[in-house]
Amino acid sequence: MQRIIAYLLIVSLLSANFSRLFVYAGFELNKNYIATKLCENRDKPWMHCNGKCYFMKKIKQAEDKQNSESRQAQKNLFQEAFYSRPVVIKFHSVLLSVTAVPNYRIKLPQQPRTVFQPPRLA
Repeated sequence: MQRIIAYLLIVSLLSANFSRLFVYAGFELNKNYIATKLCENRDKPWMHCNGKCYFMKKIKQAEDKQNSESRQAQKNLFQEAFYSRPVVIKFHSVLLSVTAVPNYRIKLPQQPRTVFQPPRLA
């Protein structure tokens, strides 16, 4: 049963990604029917359309559908990213204890030392 479900999922993913291929295959298989019944230019044989106008419409519809689905998926991801429940932050007094830091004063030398100079080339 799991194998059947896995195969169905693979086929559904492939069909979503290769929708243009299926439109093209459908056009090639039904070219005569499309050219005689569905073509917008069937009354104008000198244009030699042969159903390509119908094919281009279907390709455009498939691309628009795929783009709208991808935009919807991105919108859903965006909404999920900004969905947040109220965050409750609790501070434990044991973790926030103040520690005493000793204050050591460092006495700087009063006499200026000679400034380091790199060796000179002769």
